[in-house]
Amino acid sequence: MALHVPKAPGFAQMLKEGAKHYSGLEEAVYRNIQACKELAQTTRTAYGPNGMNKMVINHLEKLFVTNDAATILRELEVIEGYEKACKKALEILPDLVCCSAKNLRDVDEVASLLHTSVMSKQYGNESFLSKLIAQACVSILPDSGHFNVDNIRVCKIVGAGVSASSVLHGMVFKKETEGDVTSVKDAKIAVYSCPFDGMITETKGTVLIKNAEELMNFSKGEENLMDLQVKAIADSGANVVVTGGKVADMALHYANKYNLMIVRLNSKWDLRRLCKTVGATALPRLTPPTLEEMGHCNSVYLSEVGDTQVVVFKHEKEDGAISTILIRGSTDNLMDDIERAVDDGVNTFKVLTRDKRLVPGGGATEIELAKQITSYGETCPGLDQYAIKKFAEAFEAIPRALAENSGVKANEVISKLYAVHQEGNKNVGFDIEAEAAAVKDMLEAGILDTYLGKYWGIKLATNAAVTVLRVDQIIMAKPAGGPKPPSGKKDWDEDQND
Repeated sequence: MALHVPKAPGFAQMLKEGAKHYSGLEEAVYRNIQACKELAQTTRTAYGPNGMNKMVINHLEKLFVTNDAATILRELEVIEGYEKACKKALEILPDLVCCSAKNLRDVDEVASLLHTSVMSKQYGNESFLSKLIAQACVSILPDSGHFNVDNIRVCKIVGAGVSASSVLHGMVFKKETEGDVTSVKDAKIAVYSCPFDGMITETKGTVLIKNAEELMNFSKGEENLMDLQVKAIADSGANVVVTGGKVADMALHYANKYNLMIVRLNSKWDLRRLCKTVGATALPRLTPPTLEEMGHCNSVYLSEVGDTQVVVFKHEKEDGAISTILIRGSTDNLMDDIERAVDDGVNTFKVLTRDKRLVPGGGATEIELAKQITSYGETCPGLDQYAIKKFAEAFEAIPRALAENSGVKANEVISKLYAVHQEGNKNVGFDIEAEAAAVKDMLEAGILDTYLGKYWGIKLATNAAVTVLRVDQIIMAKPAGGPKPPSGKKDWDEDQND
């Protein structure tokens, strides 16, 4: 019998074997602060158009090469003075608004407002991509103004270059049609969530066939039933059938006979999206659809983009429920990065539909906040002023990161920005295109950030910092799962030359 060694009395007795426990200022708070500093350092060098890419390998051993801070944080998996300083910063922020969006249905104006967010991911392609994103967003902006980012789809096809990307009003699927019909105009679409096949009985049955004639009649009855089902769908007026399951050979034969175009979508998500786009109802059985259940769009056709077959459900009218941005590029990594730029641009547009106010970018807003909060800190009595001044100093991280990532002396840039802002030029920020430490007016240059983006950025960052400072105990559970499998030779099935 093995000797049982009792655990030390206290908190450790309540934890499972292998769990770790940290508490107090030294062990918990300082560890958290250090972790936050390292996390900030990881994402800091990725900031701005000249930011460096990071190579991240997540828990599934999937490789990401990106400078998108959200992707890095997602894949890496992470008091009173600060709260007063945050409150003051949010009071100052409305005074720093330099302009507002006038017309969110003007593609050119929207494209100019999306430049900044797209430029940080795709420097050099920002004009083309901003116009593309603006076209997609404006085309589906409802009269109510409630914009849904899920209504902008992205389809990535390898080949050509970024400049070959385009916008389609409707949906694009990397699929081939199942039958002979590859193009339909004025499409009336029947959508089924079930397989395009004959009905199968719920219970098993035995059929006793005595001769060849009975066998022929049995097969013919099955064929006639399928014929009637497909004919009923065609007679309802439908000329395109979209199914969420497999397509039987016999059903495909009769679909070709009645000139029905068959498209198979394996994803239920895609099926729901398509129903929303064309205004259809997904039917669970192969019954002829009513006029209300059928969807409509201008055309459905099979096309070839590069060497990839795609099915396009196209809306000619500008108020299509969904728009698709067709991204072209030489590699998957490049297209993934463009997709992230598109995602940033689309979310920036959504923010603008909620609040049209804009503040200067390029570190101009941050330096002005740092200047004013430092002045505010000097008027505060007691120990709070030290926390408030440190809070103000933290704002310098943005222009400092932009300068360092551009290969310019950060201290020189910071001092120039402070000097210009002391003169009352609130809109002046760091000029990343200059070879030396230079500043310029961000409003004139069109480098603008959304007011809401800054507002929530300050608020959430402060909440995160305050939360970390309030944690004084850490409990780390023992990792789940058994022993790791042995790492054998990966090339065991390849021929070896002795």
